[in-house]
Amino acid sequence: MDEPEQPYIPAGQSLPETTVKAFILGALLSVILAGANAYLGLFAGMTVSASIPAAVLSMAILKLFKKSNILENNIVQTAASAGESLAAGMIFTFPALILMGYWAEFNYLETALIALCGGVLGVLFTIPLRAALIVGQDLKFPEGVATAEVLKTGEKGGDAVKFLIWGALIGAAVKFVEAGFKLWHGVAEAATFAGNKVYAYVGANLSPALIAVGYIVGFHIASLVFVGGVISWWIAIPLYLAYYGAPEGVTDASAIGIQVWSDQIRYLGVGAMVVGGLWALISLKSAIGLALRSGFDALKDGSKKMSDVLRTERDTPMSWVIIAIGVMVVPVFIIYLREIENVPITALMAILMMIAGFLFSAVAGYMAGLVGSSNNPISGVTIATILTSALILLALMGSDAQQGPVAAIMIGAVVCCAAAIAGDNMQDLKAGHLLGATPFRQQIMQMVGVTAAAFTLPLVLQLLNTAYGFGPPTEAQPDSLAAPQATLMASVASGVFDGKLPWTMVFIGAAIGLLIIILDKIQESRGSFRLPVLAIAVGLYLPFELDSAIWIGGVIALLVSRFQQRNKSSVSVPFKTAKQESDHTGLLFASGLITGEALIGIILAIPVAITGSTNVFALTDEPIGSLPGLIVVGTVCYLLYRLARNAFK
Repeated sequence: MDEPEQPYIPAGQSLPETTVKAFILGALLSVILAGANAYLGLFAGMTVSASIPAAVLSMAILKLFKKSNILENNIVQTAASAGESLAAGMIFTFPALILMGYWAEFNYLETALIALCGGVLGVLFTIPLRAALIVGQDLKFPEGVATAEVLKTGEKGGDAVKFLIWGALIGAAVKFVEAGFKLWHGVAEAATFAGNKVYAYVGANLSPALIAVGYIVGFHIASLVFVGGVISWWIAIPLYLAYYGAPEGVTDASAIGIQVWSDQIRYLGVGAMVVGGLWALISLKSAIGLALRSGFDALKDGSKKMSDVLRTERDTPMSWVIIAIGVMVVPVFIIYLREIENVPITALMAILMMIAGFLFSAVAGYMAGLVGSSNNPISGVTIATILTSALILLALMGSDAQQGPVAAIMIGAVVCCAAAIAGDNMQDLKAGHLLGATPFRQQIMQMVGVTAAAFTLPLVLQLLNTAYGFGPPTEAQPDSLAAPQATLMASVASGVFDGKLPWTMVFIGAAIGLLIIILDKIQESRGSFRLPVLAIAVGLYLPFELDSAIWIGGVIALLVSRFQQRNKSSVSVPFKTAKQESDHTGLLFASGLITGEALIGIILAIPVAITGSTNVFALTDEPIGSLPGLIVVGTVCYLLYRLARNAFK
């Protein structure tokens, strides 16, 4: 969609933005959506942007008050989406400390402070980028544009929130019946290992939330994730088993595949992600240079009073930004020092954190403009940061340093939180730019959202850890959350120091990543179907059951898109830059499925944590198979398709 010449609310017109009710509602939605996204990311290894659901919820709630306006709604979604983004940064890294055995439980204060500092740094690093990337560059910022359109539509009336609510109720009900009542298995799968040489596997997770993730990211990205799963599970694992045979002591065909994937094949994803993260850094060197120049230019103009600048162009003063960055480094340094107890090494960690945090925040901000926040390469740049940091610390501390892996994870945690927030921040500022919001006030509300989430999420993470646990399922924790990224981060950081990292698989994965980059450049020259390496890398390290469920959601999005094109709709891609309320029906319903399922997962964790049993509400001793789940999830898929398709009739 072409950007309008003038913002929706002119610079000369002032409306209340940072009101008391906006502060309260923004912080509350930040906490709720952060918890939902934390559960989703630990379960599925992917997170999605919450800007549009937050905007719809804000409009529905603020309509209950006599006075509210579009900029106030925008401020609320700005704070709310910050919590969702911080959740991504936290769940990709902090659970690694549990998986490594360094923490028995989440250290509340340290977790909250590291997340808070990382999130605030993410906001601060992108302030000098706002004018350069949003005003001066021709970038799409798809979620930002779509959020602005949703808010404009809401200003004219409508009841789109009902689709979000219905989706949440259905997602919650399905999750409660499957995970609470234990009526059916959560995965439908089949595997065979014939003649100890030929291996085949197929499976899908029966989760409406995963279907919804695939629908939201679209057929393109969902297909690339699935391709990654195909490479791992239909090519690499069979080849490995044909050459090496089954792991000793494992006889079940499904368990054989999972063991080989866990011990070896998922490290293909590590190599591909490292290459993808470094490629993103190389590709965006001009954006990083632009960030540096913009920061210096903003500093030179720092003497200009805010009142002398148009309301719609007022950023946080650069002098404040520099002071705040310096302040944020202090608590991070103290936490690092408490853990490492070595001043020179701690100083090096802080320097690495600042450099990587700024570089990857600039990358995340630019990539958000290119492909959107949901497709941002956060996990790729984080694992590149952790691997690089671990190798540097190994050279300085030696392989016997027990704190080395912990130090690498803590550096990655701050960088991951900063990069996640940076991408989200730029989307919100794009929406604000189109609507005529005040950037300075949006940046304040980003801080509010980060703070609310940072001091709440450690409690959510601890609850989920107590109730379910993280990593591959065990007899003691049969319903554990996979936490794919955190599991990989822990394996990489520990593997560098103990020498057990399967470097052969990492190098093969890096070669796969390079091949994909070459193919992507060829496709770019043809103006054809692009192959972003990190989307395939995500599929490489996810269990196949998740890849396939996400792909099914992408297929539904494709079917809706084709129906839309046949009806000559004005929007070529569903729900990315939609122009009418009806265009968002499928997106809101899918977002509701995710939110409802995730919140029920968190709510169910409370009695599980109290009793120590996952069968608190179980109606049967054993689930009755996967067929009922297949029927229910199939019905949800059909309902999603019909609702989204009917929007274009």
